[in-house]
Amino acid sequence: MDKGLVQKLKTLHERYVQLEQLIADPAVITNPPQYSAYMKERGGLTKIVSKYLQLNDLLSKKEEARKIISEGGHDEELRHLAQEELQGIDKREEELLEEIKDLLLSKDSNAHKGVIVEVRAGTGGEEAGLFVADLFRMYVKYAERQGWKVEVFDSSPTELGGFKEIIFSVEGGGAYQKLRYESGTHRVQRVPATETQGRIHTSAATVAVLPEIEEVEINIDPKDLKIETMRSSGPGGQKVNKTSSAVRITHISTGITVRCQDEKSQHKNKAKAMRILRSRLHESIEEQERTKRDKARRVQIGTGDRSEKIRTYNFPQNRVTDHRINFALYDLESVMLGRMEELIEKLLAFEKEEQLKLLAAAS
Repeated sequence: MDKGLVQKLKTLHERYVQLEQLIADPAVITNPPQYSAYMKERGGLTKIVSKYLQLNDLLSKKEEARKIISEGGHDEELRHLAQEELQGIDKREEELLEEIKDLLLSKDSNAHKGVIVEVRAGTGGEEAGLFVADLFRMYVKYAERQGWKVEVFDSSPTELGGFKEIIFSVEGGGAYQKLRYESGTHRVQRVPATETQGRIHTSAATVAVLPEIEEVEINIDPKDLKIETMRSSGPGGQKVNKTSSAVRITHISTGITVRCQDEKSQHKNKAKAMRILRSRLHESIEEQERTKRDKARRVQIGTGDRSEKIRTYNFPQNRVTDHRINFALYDLESVMLGRMEELIEKLLAFEKEEQLKLLAAAS
């Protein structure tokens, strides 16, 4: 059995035991956000720890059967029964190992989280803004099909009904797992509504998908924040524009700036801005860690860098192409209506295949 795999399982089991102790700690019980975070983490480990304990029990029985076979003496019937049992144990061990590998592959510390999605217009002027609006509608419709909740945090509308940028959250089981590979540059090829001669134009939008981070997961010193209020701009109603409800928060140490203005309440805009800030700070830390680990091979499905071209939406050919996995789907109209399941399943399948190769190489 792969020693690396065994060590991973031991580490996860130790963390599970630690979480059990933390959850029983009165200081944690009286801190609802922390208690909830620990409960979620423990819930994410329950299945794999259960399989690990089953595997340990099975290995003990395997050792007993081998001992009987080697020390059974002249009792042929006993040795025969032990050999039969050993065959059954070997078969179940293989099955358990596959189940454990599947759980390890799907194991992600952010898997249970919701996401914050940021979509911004790239090259292409007004047409790029319209494409941002199209992508936003695509994600909203896909979220509806999954039973997820979407909430807009901030937006900058354009005159033709598009967006310079739009930031929104998606909450629901599997949201991060299924949307994380949307990060990158999305390119559209079509005849813009503003084009009078029927020429096909190419425009782009960038997408960032960040796991939503809870307060207990990242420490932000209030002294490191610069909070400004101002009047909201753009659509939002007369009342919004007359009050200083828009909020801009700058994290002084990193220079990360977040703005929210879609709510009429300054308090609500500040709360949303803090949610975005936590996710951006977490992503910044994760990116630093990824850079440190770059000497090791990474699954080549995309880095999440918004400068990386990941997908092309070709309207004249009714085709959407994901360049990372070299997959084309000739049903663009359905995809834009939120039927993204096939695309996303292909990406997840590719990731699993690559990670299995890594596990096999490490064996």
